[in-house]
Amino acid sequence: MVCVAAFIILCLISVVVGFLSIFKKDIGAKWWKVFKKAWHCVFKKVRLQKCDTNFKEDVKNSILKKVVIKHPKWVKPISIAIEVIAVLIVFVTVWSIVIAIKSLLALWVFGTCNVSQPSQCSLGAEVCSIDQAEPTNLIEKLGQGFGEWGEIFAAIPDRLKTWDANSFKVTTVADLGNPEGSTVLEIIDPGCSVCLQSYRNLQKDQDFLEAHQVKFAIYPITLPDGSYKFKNSGLLARYLYAATPGYSAQLLERIFTERNDDGVNYQTVFNEQLSAEDAKATIEEWLIGWGASAADVTKISELANSAAVEDILQSTKHIVEQEINAKGIPVMLVDGRKVSGLFKAPE
Repeated sequence: MVCVAAFIILCLISVVVGFLSIFKKDIGAKWWKVFKKAWHCVFKKVRLQKCDTNFKEDVKNSILKKVVIKHPKWVKPISIAIEVIAVLIVFVTVWSIVIAIKSLLALWVFGTCNVSQPSQCSLGAEVCSIDQAEPTNLIEKLGQGFGEWGEIFAAIPDRLKTWDANSFKVTTVADLGNPEGSTVLEIIDPGCSVCLQSYRNLQKDQDFLEAHQVKFAIYPITLPDGSYKFKNSGLLARYLYAATPGYSAQLLERIFTERNDDGVNYQTVFNEQLSAEDAKATIEEWLIGWGASAADVTKISELANSAAVEDILQSTKHIVEQEINAKGIPVMLVDGRKVSGLFKAPE
């Protein structure tokens, strides 16, 4: 292990030495000689052969030579400590490589380098993440880690397959674009700011809307404790599914594009300012303003709290989490591809 650990350390040092050797070639020659000796020893170890060099002893002796003279009794414990540190260096290095491979695979498959906590990955697409519960002990942590590997390998075929937006039996609430164009399915959360920006960006891309019909399905992100990630997104989802298509389209448009008298976007108003009762009253007031009768509003309100809408929400949740394997919202199925994150507006 000492020769392997020394090789790892020499690999790191060689970056600096390589730069210094530009100015002092003798330094580079000296370190290169040691590096070749370390590599030869490691190459032998990899092939399960015994090193034919005394590199391990050279390393230990170079560290212990001053201790032998001044403190002879310390030689044995320090020698043991060197072995232990060498094992730790190798373990940490191998573990880091494994985690790096796992993160890269997850980034390729899911668009995030952290499978369970997508919000902690700064390399992924701009999304409102769907996070899983944090482990509370080491056993759960290890179990989650192995489970993530399983998710990654299970999702690799999804990354390679052709996605058909029409193949999913998901209820949609509104659409944008050309009804004669190819179907695009976009999953959104009414409380997600990235979904808001994607919706606005879609409206600006007339070429895209001319070629596609974008249908919106609602998935209010739930936290591990069962509550909603955004304050009133569950309520909004229920009314979006309960209202007629015309009212649902108007409701979605107002939440994502309009502001109140104070200039605050309505999404922010629902997320931060309104209680559930106030949010419900606001929606029903809007419905009446758009021409719905009191009887219509009562019917929509009853449907929003019905088992039928709950079934739609659960079905959408299953499709998003189990069939599409989304780790964040919005997610779009377009032209045979699954695309996570913000839809970019044309320059």
